[in-house]
Formats: sequence, C-alpha cells, structure tokens
Amino acid sequence: MQNQFSLNGKVALVTGASYGIGFAIASALAGAGAKIVFNDRNEEAIQKGLAAYKEANIDAKGYICDVTDEDGVNAMVAQIEKEVGVIDILVNNAGIIKRIPMHEMSAADFRQVIDIDLNGPFIVSKAVIPSMIKKGHGKIINICSMMSELGRETVSAYAAAKGGLKMLTRNICSEYGEHNIQCNGIGPGYIATPQTAPLREKQADGSRHPFDSFIIAKTPAARWGTPEDLEGPAVFLASDASNFVNGHILYVDGGILAYIGKQP
Repeated sequence: MQNQFSLNGKVALVTGASYGIGFAIASALAGAGAKIVFNDRNEEAIQKGLAAYKEANIDAKGYICDVTDEDGVNAMVAQIEKEVGVIDILVNNAGIIKRIPMHEMSAADFRQVIDIDLNGPFIVSKAVIPSMIKKGHGKIINICSMMSELGRETVSAYAAAKGGLKMLTRNICSEYGEHNIQCNGIGPGYIATPQTAPLREKQADGSRHPFDSFIIAKTPAARWGTPEDLEGPAVFLASDASNFVNGHILYVDGGILAYIGKQP
C-alpha cells in the first residue's frame, strides 16, 4: 500500500510555489519522494522560495516564468525536461484574487484574474501534456476553490475563473484519460495562512473577528484549515493510488459545502 503513494523518481512542477499553499503542497510531494521544480514571476520570489525549501531540507529548482506567457512556459518546460526530467506531476497553483464589487470592477481587472487563474492552467497543462502522452502517464492537479461551486460578494472574477478551472479539469480528463493522464482538482476551504491572518485576529474586546466567527459557524469542523490539511489529498492525487480517479474535484473544506448552517 505504501508503494501506491510513493512519488520516488517523479518530477513535480508546482506553479507559484514560493510560499503558502503551493509551498505546502510541494513540500508534501517532496516528502513522498518527488523532485520539486517551481516557478515565480521574478528573481526575488524565486530566491525567497529557494531559501524556504533549503530550510525545509528540500532540494528544489526555481524558474522565472509568468504562467500567462505561452512562449515563456514552453521554454521553461523544455528547460525542466533537459535539466531535471520529464514532468510527471503538474500542480496548477499560481493564482490571484481581487475583491472588488462587480459593478466597480474594471474589465481589465476581470481579465487579469481570468488570465492568471484560468488561462495560466490551460497554458501550463498544454505545455506538459505532450510529454505525458509519450511517457504513457501523467498527473495534473488544478487548485480550484469553493468558489468553483459557490458565489460570494466581491469575487466575481475569481469565481468565474475557478468555475472555469473546474470544467477545464473535467475536460482534460475527458480528452486525455485514454493516455493514462489523470486530471483532478483540489478545492481548499478557508485556510489559515499569513494572507488570512488579519481575518482571524482577536478584536480589542477579545472577541473573534466577525469574518472568523462567520467561517467557524459555517464549517462543521469548527476551525480554519491549515496548509498541512492539503498535503495528504495532494499526495493521493499525484500518486498511483489515484490512477482510476479522474475529473474529480476533492474539496478540502472541513465540510462547508455539505452544510447549510445552523438555524439562527
């Protein structure tokens, strides 16, 4: 059984994995034996990421690349294949969110979110699939969201992108499953990261932040998730243990999507 979850000798590209959820997933894949490569858009982010991996005793390679630049992505993938090996596992993690009411959001801002969160995974997946076909096996994991299923105020672009990413996941499965390529998604719930820390700070009177209270009340697990909660699902979807799991979105949300909430 342990061999089914082993990633020994596998090459894993995790986009935008200098920190946060991407870093946690990449670290988990490394712990299962994978060789880690990651990208970010500038040298400073790459160096911070490399320092973090070194501190975690992980031998990772970083590449400067914008996931929305098709020529740049193709060049990066070719370089990875030359320097490290054919990519066995792709995790499309890079993404942004802009919290702006829809009627105040510019089309340019909307397009930017769609470009990074949806076009990016399309471009990177498109770049790695030919070599996966030749190798006869591959794993693509798209980092979706609860907003792949739900709407919420101020996140129209993000919800549109993540809903599209859910359907891109299913279509990659449909189109390339016969080549033994599995494409699945992970939909994180509300995860405790430095970026969400202000939403969890205690108020001056010692009470919870209103948004913190809202999330706790809506989550059957009664807590925020942690980046570590995503590690097991990521290793499962990257390993041979999931070879007959395809086109699935695994929501790691503490039960939010299953729960209507408590009666007031």
